[in-house]
Amino acid sequence: MQLFSRFSTVLVTSGLLMLTGCQQYTKPQLPPEAQLPEAPSQFSLQGKIGVRTPQQSGSAFFTWIQQQQEFDIELSGILGVGKTQITGKPGEVSLNSAKTGLITAETPEELLERATGWQAPITHLVSWVQAKPATTSAEIKKDEQGRIEQLNEDGWAVSLSYNEATLLPNKLILKQSLESGQENRITMIIQNR
Repeated sequence: MQLFSRFSTVLVTSGLLMLTGCQQYTKPQLPPEAQLPEAPSQFSLQGKIGVRTPQQSGSAFFTWIQQQQEFDIELSGILGVGKTQITGKPGEVSLNSAKTGLITAETPEELLERATGWQAPITHLVSWVQAKPATTSAEIKKDEQGRIEQLNEDGWAVSLSYNEATLLPNKLILKQSLESGQENRITMIIQNR
């Protein structure tokens, strides 16, 4: 159970770290009609994130505050049980909870691997949550309103859902197919922006 809690917390945490901007990525060069407005460098998100792998699954509520390149993310279970604090800035990411203690790394991907042994393109989530591809090699499918509803990028299929006429998604489902025929799945629901 402790491994499950640790895995879920770190995976959820790392997913949120992707949103923070503490990564290095190349902004894709898209035609002007395909570009969405730039996302703010200061924002606050609240919601729920869930992780399911062939071995385990779990979920947590999150609050994420972004101030330029620095971020602060708090994860918790029902009624605030099992709080985990994640903070970061370029080159320095840390996770601290009663269950795991302090774990530090230079990148969100490294933090995820140290905590769980699992690898994922964490930095891509920063773009995906803003309804943008992370690389120029992404395969994109748009809805009738011109919003990205499906991205296939670096081995991940990302589905984006929107509330009515909004430009930013309120739900993301990330799926990675495994050689075993199973999948890793991350679901992120953004309740407040």
